[in-house]
Amino acid sequence: MIRAKAVEWIARIRNGRSIYLIGVLVYIVAALLLMNWLGQPGMRGVAWYPLISALAFAAFLGSLLVIYYAPMAGAVKALLSLAILLVLLPLLGVRNPFLLEIATQAGIFAAMAIGLNIVVGFAGLLDLGYVAFYAVGAYLWAIFGSPQANIAFGTNRFPLEPEWFFLFLFLAVGVAALTGILLGLPVLRVRGDYLAIITLAFGEVIRVIANNLDKPINLTNGPQGIRPVQRPPLFFKPWLQSLGIRADDPVLYALYFYLLVLLVIGFAIWLARRLENSWVGRAWTAIREDELAAQAMGIPLVRMKLAAFATGASFAGAMGMIFAAKQYFINPESFTFMESIGILVMVILGGMGSIPGSIVGAVLLTILNLQILKGLSQMLNTLRQAGVVIPLINFPLSQWPTQLEPAKYERLVFGILLVLMMILRPQGLIPEQRHRMELAEAIGREKEPERLPIEEELPPVVSAPEVKPARD
Repeated sequence: MIRAKAVEWIARIRNGRSIYLIGVLVYIVAALLLMNWLGQPGMRGVAWYPLISALAFAAFLGSLLVIYYAPMAGAVKALLSLAILLVLLPLLGVRNPFLLEIATQAGIFAAMAIGLNIVVGFAGLLDLGYVAFYAVGAYLWAIFGSPQANIAFGTNRFPLEPEWFFLFLFLAVGVAALTGILLGLPVLRVRGDYLAIITLAFGEVIRVIANNLDKPINLTNGPQGIRPVQRPPLFFKPWLQSLGIRADDPVLYALYFYLLVLLVIGFAIWLARRLENSWVGRAWTAIREDELAAQAMGIPLVRMKLAAFATGASFAGAMGMIFAAKQYFINPESFTFMESIGILVMVILGGMGSIPGSIVGAVLLTILNLQILKGLSQMLNTLRQAGVVIPLINFPLSQWPTQLEPAKYERLVFGILLVLMMILRPQGLIPEQRHRMELAEAIGREKEPERLPIEEELPPVVSAPEVKPARD
């Protein structure tokens, strides 16, 4: 029996499939060992710890990308991915809650990037006010899930019980989708830059309304924001206690929101895939390529555009509600225009129309913003306090101005990334197959040398016969 199994494994290794599986497992184990080594108490005091920790966490999450590209069976890929997302990452998050916070934030932005990708990547509608739907979902639960509704309506029935969270999650999806339809109705006749300007204005209108709707009816509490926002119930806590597992509420809520975000992302990926391969997705692609040709082929532009706005907005509404419950506090400054630009950068970085690209772009930019740039600033402050002097130029870091800290230049880094992507890889990190083919065809057409017209070959010159003069 053992010999037969050994022969079977040797045959698989010769076929090449098991080599990839072994390579993926080695990569995951190496990333875990690196994370475990960095998690030792003595490492946190090292100056370069924040930066190395951010790079190690990015490498650990990169194992999901390695699994995605590895030529293995789908069941094996799914099993390894679930082991990383549902077992290894929560265990790392319990030891270091900051890593779980980063993963949750990346998941929130990934779901929103998938929603914006439906509008921008699938249907080709440039939306610069996407954060407005995010704000609608957040304020919907923040108002009724806090005492703020008592101030607005003069009652004493609020906040709602935590069990209402799940009902309001579906309600936030519906209200955000309805808001997307209301936005789409007046802008159906415009396209391109004009559509971008109108959606930008819509996003600013929602933020200004939230900032000023503290009078005459105090619905949003203005710039002071709303707190405390009710959190969902820990219905599984008695089960854990019966199993002998004791954990504090902050740890349980961190795991709770992480798993809830994973559930929403899984549903978003499934829905986006189904829409992409359906007649609705093909209609969106036709509208993106040429609206006139799509209309000539019988595609209803109004319904398809409204469907794209509603579908993309629903994801943002759900994530906004989860964000409000997780943060325990919201204010209008959480929904600025730059948030919409950040999500758009995630879509462009990953690849327009690419669902895996949207997730990769969201994860990379979240780690860059929350870990790498802030880690560089922390490392700089540690070296400044230690009195380190830059060699060659003999410049003491204690004189380094605080205005030049890397964490304050997030938007500058985003702009540089966009410029580099447009120059070096305009199709994105993980481009959609159609975009990849179109760009390859366009680049090949540009590189093809211009052929000069071939001159027609003239017939050979035949000398005229000699004419002798006639005699009289």
